[in-house]
Amino acid sequence: MTEHSNSLTTFDPAANAEDLAAFVAASPSSYHAVREAARRLDAAGFQEQAETADFTPASGGRYIIRDGALIAWYTPEAATSSSGFRIVGAHTDSPSFKLKPKSSIDRFGWHQIGVEVYGGALLNSWLDRELCLAGRLTTRDEGLINERLVTTGPVARIPQLAIHLDRGANDGLKLDRQTHVQPIWGAGEAPGDVLAYVASHAVDGEAIDPETILGYDIVLADTQPPRVFGANGEFLASGRLDNISSVHAGVEALTRASAGEVGGNKTLVLAAFDHEEIGSTSRSGAAGPILEDILVRISGSQGGGAEDYRCALANSVCLSSDAGHLVHPNYPGHHDPNNQPQPGAGPLLKINANQRYATDAVGAAIWARACADAGVEYQEFVSNNDVPCGSTIGPITATRLGIRTIDVGLGLLSMHSAREMCHVGDLAALGQALESFYRVE
Repeated sequence: MTEHSNSLTTFDPAANAEDLAAFVAASPSSYHAVREAARRLDAAGFQEQAETADFTPASGGRYIIRDGALIAWYTPEAATSSSGFRIVGAHTDSPSFKLKPKSSIDRFGWHQIGVEVYGGALLNSWLDRELCLAGRLTTRDEGLINERLVTTGPVARIPQLAIHLDRGANDGLKLDRQTHVQPIWGAGEAPGDVLAYVASHAVDGEAIDPETILGYDIVLADTQPPRVFGANGEFLASGRLDNISSVHAGVEALTRASAGEVGGNKTLVLAAFDHEEIGSTSRSGAAGPILEDILVRISGSQGGGAEDYRCALANSVCLSSDAGHLVHPNYPGHHDPNNQPQPGAGPLLKINANQRYATDAVGAAIWARACADAGVEYQEFVSNNDVPCGSTIGPITATRLGIRTIDVGLGLLSMHSAREMCHVGDLAALGQALESFYRVE
């Protein structure tokens, strides 16, 4: 990476894509993603803040982890209890399949895993892929409840029915969510209980005694590594680009901005929520109290009361960074005919008249300035009127806290596929724009 003339980092697209690939590989679940983010924050001098301990008044970098969510913040010396926040919001989860109770199934000589569909997965994209099991287990150890991360190697596969047995598959594949997407993980001699197998693949420390397991949050993830491809190496194919791309960009932008001269008195915040793909309604989701809890405590640690906190919110801006859609060349009719984001032309400013995205005129101006100062182009995205528009954490954050919020993000093809794709130049531009947003007063 090199330095831009205004002290912003200029990303090398290839190196940035390689670093994102490493982040994705380390993040098969939301719990792994926050651990990887925390590892990088630690390396940059941030310190973990326990939610059960007092928030002491101090400048510098802190973060908390709540389940599969992470809130990190950097407080400059000039910050006060009412000076406000600059927030980048993202989410750590992606559509997938989640392990059910009584998940070990034996049928017709095959050993299968009982799973439940998580979020709006593009189901057919998960067929015929080698999948791992990853997530967290809670265990009882000498009377204490502990949380351990686990990741297996490639162990499961959801096989598609042969064309000889379904001659109409190419005319319209329909998958039953209960019967057609249960993965195979063994044949012949029983491999044992799924949870016991997962317990033998702890990420750190010794294998877990299955008898001590109290609870679990385990998902399937594709094991094919991210890969750069294209005639000029201009594309990245990867699982979980929606929305690990924004989590990665947010972590890198926050650590770089905090390492330089932070202009003004705003506290810089990264909010990486969980459960966006299923509505954000959880203790670690954007519709829950996590961000408000932390902002209240940051303001309070600086000596402020309720009035100071409300002033801080009025002085704040949130940039909701989540993936959006590039025009698909094979399906152009699904896009707005006049607003057609192209690969390599910059990140997206997402706009919707019905507030499915939270961008307004003032927010658009803030984004335009951040991109101009970063020296990157951006593109506007709006849905075709006949195609329902998705939503993000942006409107949720704006509604819950009253903070001016702007929806932006990386343009993709194959969103919600097991393997999405983007342009590496857009990745680099998004990172530069997020850093600029943190730095611009």
